[in-house]
Amino acid sequence: MIIAIDGPAAAGKGTLARRLAEKFNFAYLDTGALYRAVGLTLLKQGIDPTDTKAAEAASTDLDLGLLDDSDLRAEATGGAASKVAAMPAVRANLLDFQKNFAKRPPEGKAGAVLDGRDIGTVVCPDADLKLFVTASPEVRAERRRLEMEGRGQRADFDAILADVRARDERDMGRKDAPLKPAEDALLLDTSNLDIDAVFLRAVALVQERLKPQ
Repeated sequence: MIIAIDGPAAAGKGTLARRLAEKFNFAYLDTGALYRAVGLTLLKQGIDPTDTKAAEAASTDLDLGLLDDSDLRAEATGGAASKVAAMPAVRANLLDFQKNFAKRPPEGKAGAVLDGRDIGTVVCPDADLKLFVTASPEVRAERRRLEMEGRGQRADFDAILADVRARDERDMGRKDAPLKPAEDALLLDTSNLDIDAVFLRAVALVQERLKPQ
């Protein structure tokens, strides 16, 4: 079984995806982390994330060890990830990895949960369940602010909100695999819901599809 979860930054899709994978003992892949790793590679080398050739090279020979790097979730890395994710060559290089993960989940798992920006539309268009998780920019900016302060970082709400909106514009406006709900995706707006309520709704949807037809 393949579950595709898409949505903008800080909408809660990652938390939901991890909990679903744990609940049903499915494999989990945060596809955004792959793009973050590419962006982090460039930042560590002092290269501008808009350098297409350097980003393509980094995605061709991606160091998966960066997925455990403490800087992977930094705001700067997120911004770099959004820039490299708009590059067709980078997306093409990472696409096969994602498709293979979904079709052949590691450790012999019976299913896979993937979250990102284009899982239901490009990576797994035939997924058994497609969810599009979203929330207002203001709610997402506040979540990011609290997350940063929880890590002991200084956080300015207005600056974070501007970054959220800019990232949304890049993700939705790119020519290659723009962020948008798949036609058959179910919308989950988390603006006024806590993660437990969203999780229970998603669990019910998964269980419906696991029932013998």
